[in-house]
Amino acid sequence: MTERGYKIDRFRSNDAAGVARLFREVYGERYPVRIVYDPEEFTKAVGRQNYIPVVARTLEGDIVGFSSFYRSAPNQKLYEMGLGMVSAEYRRTPVLGLMMRHLVKAAFTSPGFDAFFGEAVCNHLLTQKGTVVFKAVETAVEVDLMPSEAYEKEESAVGRVSTVVSTRTLVPRPHTIYVPEIYDDCLAYIYSAFDDSRDLKRSDEKLPFHRSTSLAVHVFEGAGVARISVNEAGSDYETALDSEEKEARRKGIVVIQVWLNLAWPWVGACVEMMRSRGYFFCGTFPRWFGDDGLLMAKIEGRPNWEGINLYTDRAKQILHFIKDDWEWTQRGFLR
Repeated sequence: MTERGYKIDRFRSNDAAGVARLFREVYGERYPVRIVYDPEEFTKAVGRQNYIPVVARTLEGDIVGFSSFYRSAPNQKLYEMGLGMVSAEYRRTPVLGLMMRHLVKAAFTSPGFDAFFGEAVCNHLLTQKGTVVFKAVETAVEVDLMPSEAYEKEESAVGRVSTVVSTRTLVPRPHTIYVPEIYDDCLAYIYSAFDDSRDLKRSDEKLPFHRSTSLAVHVFEGAGVARISVNEAGSDYETALDSEEKEARRKGIVVIQVWLNLAWPWVGACVEMMRSRGYFFCGTFPRWFGDDGLLMAKIEGRPNWEGINLYTDRAKQILHFIKDDWEWTQRGFLR
């Protein structure tokens, strides 16, 4: 596809150095996904289908736009759409939208691709508008996900930057999820307009004593974020989480995100314990584990609520649920 002196195309190995240059132009050296700065390693990751990228390439071969699907969840058939950026001189062209459209078409022809989600930044509305075009449904807001320093070259953010999470299903998988009583209204609202069916049942079981807790932890020290996927939760869950919290504080982490599996009848017991420790509701990630994930977060200090700009009424309602839960869970934690 050729448009105004550039072509939207699938990534080629000889594009990798140009991709690294584009990231440095837009973000300097501060982008938390470090592999994009290493052309050789990034090309290998593309070969493993960990990334499915597209680029905007000038007729001379310069890379002026980039976006990608990539694996960021335990479920390898769920891809994230992101890393989207455009060189400054091309920002008044339709290049970003064209790349996103090209990616969505690629999703329908890529093997082992069941669903995708995107994290649209909230310091502006541009990428949120693109999400609506591609029929993705808002399911969460990741509060204070990115440090403002990642945007300092463009001076586009004051304070940490949140993202709106939107998901689109390609291969349906109707199944049962278990709802913590405290989040009845939140989850009923989120799934009322989702593009795949769920049977919502009350979560009322205790944590199982015969299971041991298993956590997958990814720490992004430059961003001040720790992400924890709870693969199994047993009676030792609080002890295991406490250990990871202490390690996160030692590394200067200010945002801890935890995904719980909504297929567990005892997920409500996990939520109750976490809320007592200052964690609050942030929404759901459909198909995160294959089954759906519930995102809880714990943030040092007061979130940058004023920096969250939202495009749709649905996203605003989800944020309303989130702020209410944050206020309830922070009693006794904030000074």
